[in-house]
Amino acid sequence: MARYTGPKTKIARKFGEAIFGEDKSFEKRNYPPGQHGQNRRRGKKSEYAIQLAEKQKAKYTYGILERQFRNLFKKATAAQGITGEVLLQLCESRLDNVVYRMGIAPSRSAARQLVSHRHITVNGEKVNIPSYQLKPGDVVAVREKSKSLEAVQNSLANASHVYEWITWNPEKKEGTYVSIPQRIQIPENINEQFIVELYSK
Repeated sequence: MARYTGPKTKIARKFGEAIFGEDKSFEKRNYPPGQHGQNRRRGKKSEYAIQLAEKQKAKYTYGILERQFRNLFKKATAAQGITGEVLLQLCESRLDNVVYRMGIAPSRSAARQLVSHRHITVNGEKVNIPSYQLKPGDVVAVREKSKSLEAVQNSLANASHVYEWITWNPEKKEGTYVSIPQRIQIPENINEQFIVELYSK
């Protein structure tokens, strides 16, 4: 199962924001990577470079590789609505992302691992596909045998974000994907229009 496993702080520094979540190393060195770091004089970026950077940022943020991301874009193009907005909604509807949003895991990569290792159920059935697309009304829960996992308990204890499109029951350790989030509800700093322009060339 392919995924990015390289240095995360380096990627965060490249985009100038902690796209993988809290990162102490990034806070210390929040300038571009490379030998000249802060002092490097960068010329004006081309339109293509800006669009490409936005696509790369979205891919790294959601932990999706190129082929999968392109397929999501095709799906978004075929769907009704604004293509860029639908693309982000498809990314947000992935099971690994919703597990992360619910606070069951501290990061999307940790959420992906929990799903792959069969610790998560959807509507009572074990699902081990991180890219599984959830539909409004789906109930996501921590498997009975996995509720005592230290990693899950620590993550839930530190979870503070509340999202309007998700409900969470701490007693049962389960939540409901209530509705597809509107663009204004998605907190990620991504300019989806640049991605649409890049793929439309």
